[in-house]
Amino acid sequence: MAASSSTNPMSGEEATGVTLLPAVEDRYGGVMTEMSQPMDPSAFSALLRSSLSNWTLQGKKGVWIKIPKELIGLAETAVKEGFWFHHAEKNYLMLVYWIPKEENTLPANASHRVGIGAFVINDKKEVLVVQEKTGRLQGQGIWKFPTGVVNEGEDIHDGSVREVKEETGVDTEFVQVLAFRQSHKTFCGKSDLFFVCMLKPLSLEISVQESEIEAAQWMPWEEYTKQPFVQNQELLRYMTDICAAKTNGDYQGFTPLPVSAFDQLGSLYLNTRDLQSRH
Repeated sequence: MAASSSTNPMSGEEATGVTLLPAVEDRYGGVMTEMSQPMDPSAFSALLRSSLSNWTLQGKKGVWIKIPKELIGLAETAVKEGFWFHHAEKNYLMLVYWIPKEENTLPANASHRVGIGAFVINDKKEVLVVQEKTGRLQGQGIWKFPTGVVNEGEDIHDGSVREVKEETGVDTEFVQVLAFRQSHKTFCGKSDLFFVCMLKPLSLEISVQESEIEAAQWMPWEEYTKQPFVQNQELLRYMTDICAAKTNGDYQGFTPLPVSAFDQLGSLYLNTRDLQSRH
């Protein structure tokens, strides 16, 4: 069940004359309401109770209440009435309530963060590498691929190009996703999807991002792979094998293809070479 709403608004008062929270029906048998005006906690508590009673009679399931940061004091009242926190953004807090006695089918908050590692290699078989100024690798003299986190609403291929540009100043063209790794209990206890991306350099001059990067350079591939840090990490050994195979033409990654489904645009990453060979 999701918090997406339909175009079926519900008025703030039913035919009985009882004041209710204004809400819209969602497409999954629930309702969503957004608070916009300050309210006395006791009045808000009474309004919640009457609204929940009415929605229960209507057979509604999940109830979503969006509280802007300006009215965050209302959250305490909602929690006392049985609501719980679902997620928070910089400008609002979302709370939920499950009405039926049956098992709760409300979707959990977003469970994954998406990161990228950028494999950028030039015509001289030199790979673009950086040393980080912050984090666990700070001050260890370790050279690694540029990495970063994909922004909300940003495609993986666009995020990889942006991260390389931000960290090194090098312009690139996305080539393929070569592999990805899933891990759990990472940043803020969430799971992590890390995509290894190959990019083609469009420029060679390096301009280091001073806030996060200590140094950056074009390093011979063999020199990069011989680093003890790379040799001693199973993930990095696999990554170097995959990148080497791709460079030698022995490996095919996944190319983004713009697609639409249910009126939503997105990117499907697929092996275009082997798919085309079947037609």
